[in-house]
Amino acid sequence: MLPFSILSRYITKRWFKVQTTTRRNVQSAKDTILHGSVIVISSILVIWLSIFLYTAFYYAYMPSMSYVRPVNMNFKSCDEEKGVCSFPQASVQLTKKQQLLMIGQPYKVNLHLEMPESPANKELGMFMVCVELRSRNGFLVDHTCRSAMLHYRSTLLHMLTTLTFSPMMIFGNVEEKQDVILELFSNFEEDQNHPVTMIFIEIQSRHIEFYSANLVISAHLLGIRYWMFYWPFLSACVGIGSILFFITFLCTLSYLHFTNETENTDENNEKNDLKEDSDIKSDND
Repeated sequence: MLPFSILSRYITKRWFKVQTTTRRNVQSAKDTILHGSVIVISSILVIWLSIFLYTAFYYAYMPSMSYVRPVNMNFKSCDEEKGVCSFPQASVQLTKKQQLLMIGQPYKVNLHLEMPESPANKELGMFMVCVELRSRNGFLVDHTCRSAMLHYRSTLLHMLTTLTFSPMMIFGNVEEKQDVILELFSNFEEDQNHPVTMIFIEIQSRHIEFYSANLVISAHLLGIRYWMFYWPFLSACVGIGSILFFITFLCTLSYLHFTNETENTDENNEKNDLKEDSDIKSDND
């Protein structure tokens, strides 16, 4: 019976040892899976947070690239003769709100004129266009006058162009016209105290002819805005990477601080327990 009892004890010990080892391995695997899941979920949340912050910064920091407003010219017609008896004028309302343009952002203000190559326009030569920028209360923010004219084309060049494009001109696909782009302001910045809401335009010529006119305000990007608009992928990678680095750095510092506090708390609790045990023993003695 003695060898049998020794064998049974040995088997029982081995069995408990195997169970303990298995439990430890299972618990270790559970802890590893839990920690891995926490790390993966935290990484995904941090990445999405970085993307969201960069996107919010992009739309808050980047201005609208361009604003286009049609210019409807008004003039006084003549009673006794054909033609225009006053300079063509127009008031263009940019916005009904307090502010349209971004503060601190330079803008280019251009006037696009669609002019036919008529004898009147060819004989017109140079003409002046004057512009006034006004705020909601009528305050004059800025004003300027610029000269413009049709691009010169010789008679021979005009004949060759007409012969070449005559089939398309017959069907109306091509017209004898020019798009004259007049730069009114090259580096205009909005005044925070007097934001521009109205633009007054006057063409100082009674003999000009044009099909349509449009006012185009485009942002002149510089610095970070230039890189963010013209190099969006590179800027997004750098911006999201920088935000991701700072968030990860802050999370790591917070984790280390929390771990140190937990360890210090456990050490203090152990010291207090040992002190209480020693006090109890001394009282018993």
